[in-house]
Amino acid sequence: MNRVALITGVGPGLGAALARRFAKEGFAVAVVARSSEFIGTLAAELSSLGQHVIALTADVGKANEISAAVTRTRSEFGPIGVLVHNASGGAGGGVLDLSARDFEQAWRVTTLGAFLLAKETASDMADGGAMLFTGATSSVRGGGWLAFSSAKFALRGMVQSLARELWPKGIHVAHVLVDGIIGSDEDKAATSDEPRTLLDPDAIAEAYWYLANQPRSAWTLELDLRPNGEEFFV
Repeated sequence: MNRVALITGVGPGLGAALARRFAKEGFAVAVVARSSEFIGTLAAELSSLGQHVIALTADVGKANEISAAVTRTRSEFGPIGVLVHNASGGAGGGVLDLSARDFEQAWRVTTLGAFLLAKETASDMADGGAMLFTGATSSVRGGGWLAFSSAKFALRGMVQSLARELWPKGIHVAHVLVDGIIGSDEDKAATSDEPRTLLDPDAIAEAYWYLANQPRSAWTLELDLRPNGEEFFV
C-alpha cells in the first residue's frame, strides 16, 4: 500500500483526528475542505512535528476540484494508498422546507463526491489500498434531515457496490456507520444540556486505522460505531 492518505471533510472533529492518526503512522496526508482556514492551521501543526501534510481547498461535489486535489496530492506525495471520504452536506428540514438546490447539494457532496473520489484514486491502488467512507445514523434510519438522510442512504448502497467491484482488485472498501454524536470530553463539559455519551473522535480515528490495516482474508464491509450507553435500535 502506498503510504499516502487523502482525507476529505476535514474539520476540528473527526477529520482532524483522522489526519493526526494517519500522519502519526508516517503517512503523507492531504487534508481537504471547502474552507482553507482550519486545514491550513492543522497542516502547519502537523508539519511542525515533522509530518508531511498539505492543505487543499476543494468542493468535493465538483469533479474538476476533486481532480485537481488528487493531482496535487500525487505531485506532492505520490500515488494515494488510502482514501477517507468524510465530507457530507445537507441543510436541515423536511420536504416543505428544502429547495431542490439544497437537496441536490447534499447528494453532490456526500454521494457524487464519493463516486468521483473513488474513480480518481482507484488506479493508484493497484498494489492494494483502502477506501473508507463515513456514514451516519441516517445511513440506515431516515431522520429529520431529509437531504442528509437520503444522501447517506445512497452512499451506503454505493459503498456496497464498490466493494463488490474493488475487493477482488485488492482495494478494501468499507463503510463506517457513526451512530451517535461526535464530541470530546471537553465538548461534554462545556455544554449546559443534560449530559450524554459522545463518540470521541480520536477513538473513531483508531477504528479507521484498524480498517486500513486489516488482513485481506478478513475484511470488514461495514463497521457500526456507537458510544457506550447508547440505545440500540433495529
